[in-house]
Amino acid sequence: MSALALSASSRPIAVYLAPGCTLPDFLFSGGPFIAVPHPALAEVVLAGPDSAPGIDAPVVTLGGKSSVAGQLPAGATPEQIAAALAAVAAGLIVRAPEAASGFGPAAEPPLADLLTPREIEVLGAMGQGASNKLIARQLGISLHTVKFYVEAVFRKLEAHSRAEAVAKGLRRQQVETIDI
Repeated sequence: MSALALSASSRPIAVYLAPGCTLPDFLFSGGPFIAVPHPALAEVVLAGPDSAPGIDAPVVTLGGKSSVAGQLPAGATPEQIAAALAAVAAGLIVRAPEAASGFGPAAEPPLADLLTPREIEVLGAMGQGASNKLIARQLGISLHTVKFYVEAVFRKLEAHSRAEAVAKGLRRQQVETIDI
């Protein structure tokens, strides 16, 4: 359920608008929000980039960098502001994607940092379609050792097949090939 749906299904949310912040009238006319004249009466405060110091209610800021319950870019749309106000009033923390530093998917380490040089060679040979027997002959190692390297590549790349391992290696753009 979205924050707007949450706010529409529950009682109106009391919002204090700090000086310099405005919301379109349609959000308050029969909508899920009630404007209140003082922050002490508010469930959530909408403030500018300087936040609203000394206020006990959760704060949603437009722009700025502060540790508040909701932080949106200065150019947030009325719909984004309304969703943030409803979410913060429900006890959630809101951050715009660009403001969420430290969150989100971690960058994948380069293949060379994950696999040993020999594992990269084995992965490259797998990418050329070589069988374990051919890889062993080409690299001058035993078939058992090739199987060990293939399993290590699968484990480190979290792959379940040769094709998936090669695809993940190619995504990291560091698969080396050997001539067979």
